[in-house]
Amino acid sequence: MDVNIKDIARISGVGISTVSRVINNKGLVSDATREKVLSVVKEYNYIPNSNARNLKTTQSKNIALMVKGITNPFFSIMIKEIERQVNLRGYPFLIHQVEDGTDEINAAIQLVKEKNLSGIIFMGGTYNHSEEKFKQLTVPFVLTTITTSQEVDPSIFSSVTIDESKEAYKATSYLLSLGHRNIGFLAKSPLLEDTTGSRRLLGYKMALEEHNIPYNPGFVEDCEYSPSSGFNAARRLLNRDRTVTAIFAASDTIAIGAAKAVLTAGLSIPDDISIIGFDGIEMAEYYHPALDTISQPGTEMALSSVGVLFDLITKHSAHQHIVYDAVLLKRGSCKMIKGR
Repeated sequence: MDVNIKDIARISGVGISTVSRVINNKGLVSDATREKVLSVVKEYNYIPNSNARNLKTTQSKNIALMVKGITNPFFSIMIKEIERQVNLRGYPFLIHQVEDGTDEINAAIQLVKEKNLSGIIFMGGTYNHSEEKFKQLTVPFVLTTITTSQEVDPSIFSSVTIDESKEAYKATSYLLSLGHRNIGFLAKSPLLEDTTGSRRLLGYKMALEEHNIPYNPGFVEDCEYSPSSGFNAARRLLNRDRTVTAIFAASDTIAIGAAKAVLTAGLSIPDDISIIGFDGIEMAEYYHPALDTISQPGTEMALSSVGVLFDLITKHSAHQHIVYDAVLLKRGSCKMIKGR
C-alpha cells in the first residue's frame, strides 16, 4: 500500500505538520506522539518525499554504536531500542564491539575512516577521555551510560547518563537503614580509576562515611559483570569474613551469582544475608528470591541518546548532557538485620 504524508497523519491521528516535525526531527513533539508517528511510518514503509534530498545524501551513511561490555543484559535492552529508533529514522545501523583494554575513542576514529558514518553512540567503557581525543572525532557523537571525568569543555560532547556515585550511595544507604554495618561490595575494577566500578565504590564509601562506619577494603571484591564471576567473588568474601550481613553488587548479573553463592553456603536470603543489585534487568526480578536493585531507565536513556544524536546531525541543537535518576526497587532480598 502506497501512502503519503496525509495518510500517515490520518492513521496516526495527528496533523500533517506534526508528522513533518517528527520525520525531520525538528520542532517540539511529545515522546508519545513521536513514537506513534514513527511506528506508523515503519508499519507502512513510508519514505517521505520531503526528506528525499536528505536521504540521497545520507542513505549510505551509517550510525555506529560502539559497545564495550556487549554481553551485559542491561545493554541488550538499550541496544535493541537504539537500533529500532535509528532504523525508524531510515539510517543504516552497525554495532561495533569494543574489547576490554581497547580505547573506544581510538576504535571509533578508525571506524570513521573505514565506514561512511553520520554519527556515533558510545555505550560502556571508561571515563578518562580527554578533550583532545574528542576533538579528533569528525562526526557527531553521544556518550551513553558513561561520561568523562576529565576537564572537558561540555560544549564539545553530549552524554546521557545516571549519577553512578549517587545511585550507589542510595543502594548502600538503604542497607545501612536496615541496620547492616558489614556490607560487601562487588564490582568490576572498583579500585581502578575512571571505571563504572570505581564510581559505584565511591557512592558506597560516601554512605559509610555519612554513618561513621570505617571503610574496610576486605569487604570489596573485584569481579566481572557476570553471574559466574559474582558467584566466585561472593564465595571468596564469605569464606574470608562471615561477619558480612549484606552484599551490594554493582550489577544484577553479579547479584544473581552472589545470591547463588549465599544459598550454596547454606545461608538464607534475606534472613542471613541481604543482597541488592544494580541495573534493573528482567532476570533479577524472576530470580528466587527476586532481587532488590537500583533500576536504570534503559529505554528512556536509549531514546534520549538517539534523539540527542539526531539533533546534532540535523544541527537542531548543540551538545546536551542528560542525567537520569534510577529507582530503588524493593523485592524482598533485603531485610532489617537480626537484633535491630
